[in-house]
Amino acid sequence: MFYHLMKHVLLGPLLRLLFRPRIEGLEHVPEEGAAIVAGNHLSFSDHFLMPVVLDRRITFLAKQEYFTGPGIKGRLTAAFFRAAGQIPVDRSGKEAGRAAIREGLGVLAKGELLGIYPEGTRSHDGRLYKGKVGVAVMALTAGVPVVPCAMVGTFEIQPPGKVVPRIRRVTIRFGAPLDFSRFAGSADERAVVRAVTDEIMYEILRLSGQEYVDDYAAVVKAAEAGEADDGPRGKFPRPER
Repeated sequence: MFYHLMKHVLLGPLLRLLFRPRIEGLEHVPEEGAAIVAGNHLSFSDHFLMPVVLDRRITFLAKQEYFTGPGIKGRLTAAFFRAAGQIPVDRSGKEAGRAAIREGLGVLAKGELLGIYPEGTRSHDGRLYKGKVGVAVMALTAGVPVVPCAMVGTFEIQPPGKVVPRIRRVTIRFGAPLDFSRFAGSADERAVVRAVTDEIMYEILRLSGQEYVDDYAAVVKAAEAGEADDGPRGKFPRPER
């Protein structure tokens, strides 16, 4: 109830008016049935702009910190994410990945759309980072297609640390669904889930035109903060568009 009120009455019309999103490839999102929408993650605004342009409801796996923030702002943020049907996921500890996969599979089992950011966190510099394999495990286990999605321009309107977004037009681009049925039964094979994840990330890269960094975003953030040194980083060439 609250989800549809926010999307169609309160927040959705305002976001469409302010950011005038260009929507490309919306026909690639299945009209019914379970599917995963896997996108790049450049801005806090991504949480709101992608759901606004979709005809169907989408549930995201949201980091637990959105539900545990202090003060009035924290309580309001938590209330919003809960009312919008978003699922909190604890990203710390050994069980974090398994918990996220269990929650995601629960959404897919109900025939719904699941939204996920395979990078695991927002990009701090606008580049696209190596994807975590949870998206592949869920796609192979549930036997569902993956729709790649590129948010273009959201980093410029609200990079990390900026509270109030700039008013500027953005583009939301969906690619053709990726079918991994040829790998059915291989969700526990490390090489397969890595290959599937890389294929998903390349499609996001192709849609977004970002520079690719073959390392996890969290590792690079830590290294740049002087907390770790994880060696050289590889790159894919920027795709032609």
